[in-house]
Amino acid sequence: MPHRVTFIPGDGTGPEIAEATRRVLEATGVPLEWDLQQAGADVMDSYGGNPLPDQVLESIKRNGVALKGPITTPVGTGFRSVNVALRKSLDLYGQVRPCKSYPGVRSRYDTVDLVVIRENTEDLYAGIELEEGSDEARELIAWLEDHLHARVRQDSGLSMKPISVSGARRIVEFAFDYARRNGRRRVTAVHKANIMKFTDGLFLRVAREVATENEDVEFEDKIVDNLSMQLVQRPEEYDVLVCPNLYGDIVSDLCAGLIGGLGLAPGGNFGAHAAVFEPTHGSAPKYTGQNRVNPMAMMLSGVMMLRHLEERDAADRLEGAIAAVIAEGRHVTYDMKPTRDDPTAVGTSEVADAVIEAVENAAHFPRV
Repeated sequence: MPHRVTFIPGDGTGPEIAEATRRVLEATGVPLEWDLQQAGADVMDSYGGNPLPDQVLESIKRNGVALKGPITTPVGTGFRSVNVALRKSLDLYGQVRPCKSYPGVRSRYDTVDLVVIRENTEDLYAGIELEEGSDEARELIAWLEDHLHARVRQDSGLSMKPISVSGARRIVEFAFDYARRNGRRRVTAVHKANIMKFTDGLFLRVAREVATENEDVEFEDKIVDNLSMQLVQRPEEYDVLVCPNLYGDIVSDLCAGLIGGLGLAPGGNFGAHAAVFEPTHGSAPKYTGQNRVNPMAMMLSGVMMLRHLEERDAADRLEGAIAAVIAEGRHVTYDMKPTRDDPTAVGTSEVADAVIEAVENAAHFPRV
């Protein structure tokens, strides 16, 4: 029976890399039935300004798994992130972002193999904000001064940082379960508990409690700024990082920089009833329609999806094929060439062609 998957191409360059990914996934021979759904800036006018139509959520709930291209999020104005809305609506509380070195990638490091696990629904991304000058902001500022003797400038905008015991517990348990299932040796909890004692302090306390219940996996904790420095100095010392929402977003991009950039950074979002796989990078709208952007992050997200679907042999073959194309270095996009103006760079669809050929011409690639 085929796996039924919600397929969301996204906007900007999303449809191009989504189509390339669909093609390489089908080349593995795994039976996949695509439930095409549209979301993002391109469909807002058709749905009353809503970039995330209800039928998209209903499709994911029905199928239990989705593959999504990048969707544009305006900076500072406009609609809130579709990605955040998806995670909150479906309670996709656990985000997994592997960062792994592949031979042939130009990077300062060649031994990185770590995973960032990010809490997806709480912290500053909960979306609880008060606009500068609003009645609500003025009321809260007055309350803070009256009750906590905290002086906040009257022209401030305010954001809330909720971190709960239940939210912290389930993401740390998720991290230990992930480490155990994938043969990982250590979980590192990332925090700023020395400063934010009632939020990050809560996260750290719960992480330590969960660690005592999972003593078969090593545990440590690191303050986020110290961790950032050590990741740049000694990334090979880290394995699984479990982070609150904001730190996880920032640290995962830092780790992507260690392996050659966001073009090689896949991601998956997991909840109790659904999983959504997507590349870490944005939609790069200025390159829309140019057949130029690197599709490998979304292809590697497809590898994650295959493993989630228990199609492990196909996942290993596809990852091996992608690694082989990277190592050869011929059929890759401009960002993976020695210089960004290299005339031998190929386009998005040509990368897919090369990966498909590698999948079809090899009975099996060893897991890399």
